[in-house]
Amino acid sequence: MHVPKLGLRKAAALAAAALCGLAVSAGPASASDGWKHQPYDYYLALGDSLGAGWQPNAVTGQGYISGHGYADDIAASLKLQGGKYVNLACPGETTGSMIHGGCPYPEPYKNQLDAAASFLKAHKGDRVLVTLDIGANDVDGCASATGLDIQCGLTGIQQTSQDLPVILRTLRAAAGHKTEFVGSTYYNPFLASWLTGSAGQSNAKLSAAFLNLFNAVFAIEYPLNGVRVADVSAAFSSNDFVHQVTLQPGVTVPLNVARICQWTWMCAPAPVGPNIHANDAGYTVMAKAFEAVI
Repeated sequence: MHVPKLGLRKAAALAAAALCGLAVSAGPASASDGWKHQPYDYYLALGDSLGAGWQPNAVTGQGYISGHGYADDIAASLKLQGGKYVNLACPGETTGSMIHGGCPYPEPYKNQLDAAASFLKAHKGDRVLVTLDIGANDVDGCASATGLDIQCGLTGIQQTSQDLPVILRTLRAAAGHKTEFVGSTYYNPFLASWLTGSAGQSNAKLSAAFLNLFNAVFAIEYPLNGVRVADVSAAFSSNDFVHQVTLQPGVTVPLNVARICQWTWMCAPAPVGPNIHANDAGYTVMAKAFEAVI
């Protein structure tokens, strides 16, 4: 893929600036000793396929809602079931479809944002935990086996930065004073291209720069709107190209690449992979990142 030099320099500069505002961790979030079973009346999970717990079938690769997503893990930790745990997350959701409708997965609501706001208004007097991951599908189509479409990525990041405040303001306006919000950053599934050779390693490094730029949107907008940040990116060691890990005999890769292979389906052989979604272990890591700030 041809990349204009001016565009690449601009993207690199923006990503470098974003890096200054993001915390970097060498490993996953631990099961925090500070994690306590808070007396929430309800847990409302919002977002895209990660919030829904989407995974490929381990034999056929067909995607399905697994029941083992990070939201399911959080609900289990909180011991909330049935009507106390409400998951409105929709596989394929973008920030735009969350606001205006059109999520490709069949859902009973017109749009996820209105459904969430209605739920929060109905429970203003209750203590409600709300988790959110949204935005990945704004940029997901910008990466392929041949590389990263920089202009597509920048456009997707801009879209997320415009839509996310609308989503957060709407949710906050609908919520009661006992409602708590936690939103997440994202891990980088495209680090798996490291395994394809020198060109893939260059693409992996470029994708890491873009991930930092993308995650900077969440690092800024969530706190501005009273939302805590679960740093899933740091939990997956997304920036750690330094520490080396033996992935299999004779194959040594950076820690961030190893995490993607271990905790997602990106390195699985066809027809299961490559698939951007977390596996059970990866969803557990995500849940712990949320639990660390709840």
